[in-house]
Amino acid sequence: MGKQQILIEKELKCKSANIIWKIISTPEGLAKWIADDVADEGEWLRFTWGETWSNHEIRRARKLEEQRFDYIRFAWENDENDEYWELKIEKSELTGDFILIITDHALAEDVDALEDIWDSNLEQLHNNTGL
Repeated sequence: MGKQQILIEKELKCKSANIIWKIISTPEGLAKWIADDVADEGEWLRFTWGETWSNHEIRRARKLEEQRFDYIRFAWENDENDEYWELKIEKSELTGDFILIITDHALAEDVDALEDIWDSNLEQLHNNTGL
């Protein structure tokens, strides 16, 4: 059985596409909310959770597609079947703030856990940037 798509939307208290774009598209920005460290390795980004001198996890993601100030799509190394995760920004017509739309994929039994991870990431984003 394949993975199902999940969508998470979060309104960010920010009217600057430039600020949000840096947070979702650069290693420095991603390290503020997705992992403890993100390093550029050319075609790949290396995400590290935990301290490298103790228990830690490292995963690599390749950028598949990018439309500046719109969306960026990644695929984890060793994922199958065109699976990806995407960070997209849209401007709210009602408030003028930007909305971050996260698309990811998970097996049915893992959906709740993955949503919890993204919720935690978004909380970290708010704590570190105020967005």
